[in-house]
Amino acid sequence: MKTIYSPLHHRRTATSELDGGMLIDPHERPSRAETILGRVKDQALGEILDPEPFGVEPILRVHTPEYVEFLEHCWEEWVAAGKPGEAIPQFWPARGMRQRPTSDIDGKLGYYALGADTSITEGTWEAARASVDVALTAQKLVANGERAAFALCRPPGHHAAADLFGGYCFFNNAAIATQAFLDQGAKRVAILDVDFHHGNGTQSIFYHRNDVLTISLHGDPDLVFPHFLGYEDETGEGAGEGHNLNIVYPPGTPFSQWREGLDTVCQRIAAFRPDALVVPLGVDTFEGDPISFFKLKSEDYLAVGERLGQLGLPTLFTMEGGYDVEAIGVNVANVLKGFDHAR
Repeated sequence: MKTIYSPLHHRRTATSELDGGMLIDPHERPSRAETILGRVKDQALGEILDPEPFGVEPILRVHTPEYVEFLEHCWEEWVAAGKPGEAIPQFWPARGMRQRPTSDIDGKLGYYALGADTSITEGTWEAARASVDVALTAQKLVANGERAAFALCRPPGHHAAADLFGGYCFFNNAAIATQAFLDQGAKRVAILDVDFHHGNGTQSIFYHRNDVLTISLHGDPDLVFPHFLGYEDETGEGAGEGHNLNIVYPPGTPFSQWREGLDTVCQRIAAFRPDALVVPLGVDTFEGDPISFFKLKSEDYLAVGERLGQLGLPTLFTMEGGYDVEAIGVNVANVLKGFDHAR
């Protein structure tokens, strides 16, 4: 399986994350991608390629022009306003508020942010653009006949909605790649998000559509981020009714329980008969992850990859979460190895 990787992810090297009322070193850091890349090389999983440039048009198929413009200029506006630190939102349009600020950077930050966990830094725009190119290059490989490809995206993307950033995500790489499949002639695409956290951005982007089946297996959002989306009664609306599925798990969920949900959704995907499968790949389901509460072990990820491979679908993996930096490379590589062994 080919891996697509861009060193431009280093352009985003945030130094602050708001957690528990304190500014801490971010969980989402460059060493995550470097550790994964090192393991892919050590295990000789396949060729590692640079991304191609795709421009902004594929992004605009998913994200609003106003939001894209905001991300492009946010840092320079923040600096021009004389702000000394990283761009962290402080104000939000709470219930009953409706206006979209167009001048003050603090107002714009709050309007486009999911929360205060994710700062915007110098280089965030370049890193996020490169992450999209990584995803689209891998998508092109799959569309052109590869059985599967791994987009080593950083920053991740599944929390980014059409006009919202947060959860370390700016552009929704999986959604942009899914739309690319459809724009190139696919009739149906399935998205199976196996990250610990709900893929709220992906769900919201496709919630009213029937050409995309969106599925997420995740921790109970009543207890963890993103809190306000990801419940099991969310099944789609309008044309999308019945095309969204959330399976929610409690703290301490072991692989045996999580695997039952995986088997259920794989059957659902097979019945949907998609032309391609997109897997937002988070390994923060790992027992040692610092911001999660599942109990999957490293060897379990081999079985995850094997089960996905048994679907027999052209498959694109886009990298999402996983914050135990020492284990992330092993866990990701195990998914990819398990997939390759399923024939």
